[in-house]
Amino acid sequence: MDVAGVLNHLKALIAFDTQNPPRSLDVGSPVFSWLGDVLGPEFIIELTDHGLGRISVLAVRGKPSLLFNVHLDTVPIIETSVFPALEMTLRDDRVYGRGSCDIKGAAACLLELACGTDEPMALLFTTDEEGASGCCVAEFVRSDHCKVFKQVVVTEPTNCLAVLSHRGYLSVKGEFSGKAGHSSEARALHDNALHKLSCWVAAAVGKAEKMDMEGRRPCFNVGEVHGGIKSNVIADQANLHWSARLSPGDSNEEFLDLMTSLDSSDSTRWQVPFSGPPLPTQGMDISQAQAFVERQGIECGPAVDFWTEASLFAQAGLPAIVLGPGHIAQAHAQDEWVSIGQLNMALKIYTQLVKNHD
Repeated sequence: MDVAGVLNHLKALIAFDTQNPPRSLDVGSPVFSWLGDVLGPEFIIELTDHGLGRISVLAVRGKPSLLFNVHLDTVPIIETSVFPALEMTLRDDRVYGRGSCDIKGAAACLLELACGTDEPMALLFTTDEEGASGCCVAEFVRSDHCKVFKQVVVTEPTNCLAVLSHRGYLSVKGEFSGKAGHSSEARALHDNALHKLSCWVAAAVGKAEKMDMEGRRPCFNVGEVHGGIKSNVIADQANLHWSARLSPGDSNEEFLDLMTSLDSSDSTRWQVPFSGPPLPTQGMDISQAQAFVERQGIECGPAVDFWTEASLFAQAGLPAIVLGPGHIAQAHAQDEWVSIGQLNMALKIYTQLVKNHD
């Protein structure tokens, strides 16, 4: 096993177009047959189609208790990229290409490890992490397959440090209703849906600022606002989309209840497109994950601000850490890259985990 083998796998992986959106994949997509060919007949492979391009691939050899989780989908290509997004480009110590850092580089390391050893291994590949779907992992942790594993390593970029805590991700849409009419009517002040929305935003920002001052930084953000017809018509509808990234130990549900309770109009409908809990979430015990890291002698890193699916595994009672090559600043970038040094380090750590885990 060496980094040259990793680069061969990574070159092939980058060439597969797995952008999300559009997430135009199904079980017949070439990337899945390629995975089967690389892993070979020693692995029992199960493909599950969850619909809408959400495919999970569980590959197991022997009876391992450690599961590696890797998502194969990438964010969309940026057309102004200097290097071809679906081709691997080497420049000095850097490997460029869409997904090289997030997280096809980690996938390539695991494939090289699978080919270079006959140790028991378990790999869960998914295609819906980008865009905050999480369906593949959510369905997996509800299945019987999940029950045989004692530890999960989610291979997001952490500079090859073991991360035990990160922020959550809460996405919420609100629809405010009003009563249309001429803007000369006095009732416009209270019946206008945009006024109701604006009052809620002011209250929500104020609450988030207070939490900031108390040391509980929620990373609250209103990303979209739409509504109204024209300036002389009372707006009968207004919509917004906001998000929050809560600190480890916080609860998405409690924060949602707190923020929606700030609306006093009684004419608002709230919808939650996605709720990924922090790691750990409120009341969660991470002692097993901590003990795993200590037994393996892996260096720990600080909590990170981005969300990962490790929290979905942990929420289901399966200890999880985050550990992968590259830095998050290199992910989703115009010219995404990962260093060869980081790939080599990840290969060594993953090899150690596979050989030493009981």
